[in-house]
Amino acid sequence: MVVAGLVLAGVAGLIHVYIFYLESIAWTTDRARSIFGTTREEAETTRALAFNQGFYNLFLAIAIAVGIVAYGVGAQTVGATLVFVGAGSMVAAGLVLLVSAPSKAGAALKQLVPPLLAVVALAIGTGLG
Repeated sequence: MVVAGLVLAGVAGLIHVYIFYLESIAWTTDRARSIFGTTREEAETTRALAFNQGFYNLFLAIAIAVGIVAYGVGAQTVGATLVFVGAGSMVAAGLVLLVSAPSKAGAALKQLVPPLLAVVALAIGTGLG
């Protein structure tokens, strides 16, 4: 179950790297605007906020990546802790989106299901579940 948890966490991390790209790099492009449902004017107005938010997603993905590497080289407690923190934060952010904007349930579920499954699998695999 540990391997499944780490793989699912890796998938969650990759999703959040993509979200980083959309928010911090491609925010005003037609593709990003269609994904987030913003107009050109809204995208221009919120560009700085999106840029900052994208980095939050990147940092969570980095925490997971470092955790996976740490776990793999034998620092299991440190690795699992980093994965739990990164994935748990992703789940929490997804829940905030789901509760605050129910119309964005699809996006929220894409953001929170893979890390939630990672947390559950890793918890079972490490004997915490």
